[in-house]
Formats: sequence, C-alpha cells, structure tokens
Amino acid sequence: MPRLRRLSGDQVVAILARFGFMVHSQRGSHVKLRRVTTTGRAQVLTVPRHQELDVGTSQAIFRQACRFIAEDELRREFYGE
Repeated sequence: MPRLRRLSGDQVVAILARFGFMVHSQRGSHVKLRRVTTTGRAQVLTVPRHQELDVGTSQAIFRQACRFIAEDELRREFYGE
C-alpha cells in the first residue's frame, strides 16, 4: 500500500477546493472549509494551515473527507497513486 504524502495545510485546502469546498472562516491557523450540497446540507471540514501536517492529522482529515467524497478519488490526492 502506498504511503501517505507529506502535505502542507495549504496543499490540503487546494485539494479539497477541487472537490467544491471553499474557505468559510479562519481562526488562528485553522481554516473551516465548507460546501453546500444540492439538497442544501452544509458539509464542513477543519484544516490546520501548517507548513507540514503530521501524518496522523493528514489521516484524520482524509477519513473525515471520505464522509463527503469518494475514497478512491481522495486516495489519489493524499497517497499519490
């Protein structure tokens, strides 16, 4: 199984922006990303905007994003397959 790429917070924000998430708010170094579905339901993810995210943090963001985005599409971005 391929290894998780080392990503910065800005890279994760850019990846999620390709799936329709937009910066909704920011407090300190943490950014809330949000997108609204066609049914009007809001989907929110929080990403720390650090130079390099810890592996556990990247995995947690990946797992949370998989609730809203197909895992195989996200896997290409986070694992570089």
